Amino acid sequence: MLDLALLKKLVIGIGEVSDITGVPQRQIRYWEEKGVIHSVKEGEGSTRKYDYMSIKKIILVKELLDDGFTLDAAAKRVEERIKTIDEVFQALGERVEMKKDKKSDL
Repeated sequence: MLDLALLKKLVIGIGEVSDITGVPQRQIRYWEEKGVIHSVKEGEGSTRKYDYMSIKKIILVKELLDDGFTLDAAAKRVEERIKTIDEVFQALGERVEMKKDKKSDL
């Protein structure tokens, strides 16, 4: 089971992200310049760091590039997947809240 609180706090430097994902630092910087991913700003001149969602995007984009997609097509597909996942979890959250409200009315 994933600890969501821990994942929200997860911020890793570009070198470690590169090691973990197998994506070269130069490529990660390029993807950031293109707006595919975003680093966490921690101050002027500090090392680029990435949160859980950006690392997830890096992994997904890499997989799609390996499958033959262009960077633009891969980025678009990843954004669509994330949007769908967010919508599903939003709907699930609303259902849970409705059930809590019904229980408290009893």
